[in-house]
Amino acid sequence: MATADDESTTPEETPAAPAAKPAAAAPSSGGGRSEEEKAKRKERVQRAKDAMARSVSLRGEHVAPARASLKLYLQRLNEPKQPDDALFEILVEAPFKAPPKKKTNDRRF
Repeated sequence: MATADDESTTPEETPAAPAAKPAAAAPSSGGGRSEEEKAKRKERVQRAKDAMARSVSLRGEHVAPARASLKLYLQRLNEPKQPDDALFEILVEAPFKAPPKKKTNDRRF
């Protein structure tokens, strides 16, 4: 006994299969980027991953938030708005630079 469900699931009749092929053929990460942009992106990813790897053994209050920022950057690579070069440099160097100590007005002797 063939039911209506059996007839609708045949591979020849599925309308979703032909529609999925053109979307899969389109470059997902290319997005119309030039070779220069691709090279810059690749270099930034390598530098961010290197900073993450080198900062594993570091200690300090500033290290965890800096590593979290690097991880967030790597997760959001495909978003259109990316940090400029100066901000990226600060982002990569943040785990290795301790913030200056806060000065207090407490003058106890």
